[in-house]
Amino acid sequence: MNTSATANSPEKPLPSDTFLNVAAYKFASLGGLEDLRGELRTRCLDLDLKGTILLSPEGINLFLAGVPTSVDDFLDYLTTMPEFLDLEVKRSYSDKLPFRRMLVRLKKEIIPCGAASIRPQDTTSPKLGARELKQWLDEGRDIRLLDVRNNYEFELGTFRGAEQLDLRHFREFGQAIERIPENEKQQPVVMFCTGGIRCEKAGPLMEQAGFEHVYQLDGGILKYFEECGGEHYEGDCFVFDGRVAVDSHLQPTGNLLCFACQAVLTADDVASGKFLFGQYCPRCYQEPRQRRKAEYLQRQQRIRTLADAQPGCQPYDNVRKIHVPGRFAGHTLIDFLSAWLPNVSRGQWLQWLEQELITGTRVGRPDQVVREGECFIQHMPDTVEPMINPNIELLHEDSGLVVVNKPAPLPCHPSGRFNRNSLVSILAGAYPNEKLRVAHRLDALATGLVVLCRKYQAARYVQPQFAEQQVHKGYLARVQGHPDWQQTTCNAAISAEAQGAAGRRRVTDDGQSATTHFRVVRRFDDQTALLQAIPQTGRTHQIRLHLAHLGHAICGDDLYATDAPPSVGGATATESEDAVSAELCLHARQLSLIHPEPEQSVTYVAPLPEWARR
Repeated sequence: MNTSATANSPEKPLPSDTFLNVAAYKFASLGGLEDLRGELRTRCLDLDLKGTILLSPEGINLFLAGVPTSVDDFLDYLTTMPEFLDLEVKRSYSDKLPFRRMLVRLKKEIIPCGAASIRPQDTTSPKLGARELKQWLDEGRDIRLLDVRNNYEFELGTFRGAEQLDLRHFREFGQAIERIPENEKQQPVVMFCTGGIRCEKAGPLMEQAGFEHVYQLDGGILKYFEECGGEHYEGDCFVFDGRVAVDSHLQPTGNLLCFACQAVLTADDVASGKFLFGQYCPRCYQEPRQRRKAEYLQRQQRIRTLADAQPGCQPYDNVRKIHVPGRFAGHTLIDFLSAWLPNVSRGQWLQWLEQELITGTRVGRPDQVVREGECFIQHMPDTVEPMINPNIELLHEDSGLVVVNKPAPLPCHPSGRFNRNSLVSILAGAYPNEKLRVAHRLDALATGLVVLCRKYQAARYVQPQFAEQQVHKGYLARVQGHPDWQQTTCNAAISAEAQGAAGRRRVTDDGQSATTHFRVVRRFDDQTALLQAIPQTGRTHQIRLHLAHLGHAICGDDLYATDAPPSVGGATATESEDAVSAELCLHARQLSLIHPEPEQSVTYVAPLPEWARR
C-alpha cells in the first residue's frame, strides 16, 4: 500500500472534516467472489465508507472515500490478502464525500474491452513512470501521446499534443486502432488514461494490432498529478465520482456532469437557460418541438422493431389464467371450459385435462363443480401464434395518452390464439416501465385508432367516456353493393352472447340495443361503396353486423356476409386468419374525447387505408 507523502500533499495536518479519496485496481485471478463481496461490503459499512468496488474473475477495481483513518483501516485489511499485497493506491482529498452510497458489484470484467483474449493478469505493456514521462516531455522526445479515454474526458483536459481516437466507449478502442495506417505503427507510443486501468488492456490490443513500441503511463493522469503536478497537461481530469473533475492539485474543480449526455459542465453551462438538472444541458439541449419529434421517432422505431420480430411466432411455453364468471358458478369444469371458449372442442379440453395442462387451486377433474372467481391455469407448451401485420403507427403520445393506428390482423389484447402477438404486448416492450391500458375495443381485423392510457388516473378518466358512449367515433367501411339510400340509421338489437365456434353475434329482438348512423361517401364502379359509420353504442361487431343486416356486408367479412364475397384485392378475412394479407375493410378513422390533462376536447384522425383511397 502506498502511504508516502506526495508533492501535492498538504504539509500541515488535515482538518477533521477532510475526506480521503482513493482509487486502486489490481488484475489477479480471483475466485469465491460471492463470499469476498460479502466480506468487503461488511467491512466498508462498518467503517462508514462510501464508493464502489468492482469484483470479477480478472481482479478488483475500487473507488472509495471516507475519514482518512477509516480508509487506511480498510486498505490495511485488503492488502493482507495475498492477491492484493502490492495494490497501488492513488490518493486525493476533498471537503465533501463524492459518493452517496456503498456498492460492491460482481462483473464479468472490471474494465470491459470487447476482447476476451486480453488478460492483463498475465501480460501488459511496459510501464512508464510519471517522472520519467515528464523527463521525456521536457526533453522533447519523439513520442506519440495517445489518450485512450472517451470523448467527454478528452475534451475536459489532456496532455499537450495528445491524440484521441474519437471513442464513445472503451469497447470501441480495438476497432479504432485497426484503422490506424501501418506506416504509423513504428513510432513509440505512450498511452494514458485516468488511473491506468484501461491502459492495462489497451497496450496488449495495440501490440496485437502491430504497434512496435508501446508504453503505458503507470498510474495514469492521477498519478502524474500526484508526482509531477500539471506541467505539460492542459485542463482538468475527469474522475468517476461526485467531484466530476479535479485539477492538477487533485482538488475538485466544481464542475457538474450532465445526466443525459455525460458532458462535463462549467458554471456558465449550469447558469444558462438550457440546463435542467437530470434532463439536459447546453450540449444536448433541444427545442421542445425537436425533442418531442426525436422521442417520437425513437419510440416509433422501437415499436416497429418489436412488431417486425413477430414475438409470438417463436415456440414458447404460454400460460393463461382462466377465471370463472358468476354465471358459470355451479357448472362442471368441462361444461364451463367448453362454454368459455366455444371454438375449442370439448374433446380437446378433455385431452388437456387428462394431460394435466389445466391446473388450479383444486384438482382439475372434468366433473368437478366450479365456483365464482375460481382461477384455473392453462399451460400451453410450444405455443406458436399466427403472424400479424407489424405496421403499427404511433400517431400521438403525451403524459397521459398514447394513440396508434392499428393495422390488421392484430388483436388489441391477448386472446384466443394470440398473446405475445398482440398490440398491448408489443407496446409493453416500447413502454417498458409503464402499464398501458386500452381505453376501448377494436376488432383484430379492423384497422385504425386505438387509444391507450399511460397512467391509472388517465384510465379512470377516459375509459368511462367510452363505456358511457360520450366519445364521438367515426369509421369508414367499404361494403358490397350500392345502397339505395344516401344515409340511414340501423337500430337492430344485437345478441349479448357469441354463437358457435367462430364467435358470431346475431340480430335479435331480445338483444342489446344498438344504433349506428351510416352515410354514403362514394359509390365505386366495381359495385362496392365507401360509407361513413357513426356508432352511438359500442356492441361487439356492431358495425359489421348492422351492415350485413342492411344487405351490404363489409368487403372481406366472411363472418357476417351470407355469400362470403371477396374483399377488395381478392383476399378474405376470418377471425382465425393466419395470413398477414387478410383485409377487412373497416377503419376507425376519427374519434373525439375529453383529454384528462387538461380537461379539453381533443380529436384524433388516422390516415386513410389503401382501400379507402382507391
